[in-house]
Amino acid sequence: MTDAKTTRELVYVTNRDVKWICKALARMEAQDEDFESWLRALEGWQAEKAGEERRVSTISAGAGGVVGGVVAVIVKVLGGG
Repeated sequence: MTDAKTTRELVYVTNRDVKWICKALARMEAQDEDFESWLRALEGWQAEKAGEERRVSTISAGAGGVVGGVVAVIVKVLGGG
């Protein structure tokens, strides 16, 4: 019976961890979308200020793109890259 109880506990803990990871990834994706929107708005403002025609943003980082870039910069700063 001990093995069955341990297995149930492991499944419960794993399920809880997976749910937490999914929620964290969803928050990161939402932050990416907000950041991309902010970058597009800033890019448009700069184009208008410079007297250029407003152009369509070419930023397409995708899910996790901004987060991946931030991680790459942190790793580089810490001497890992």
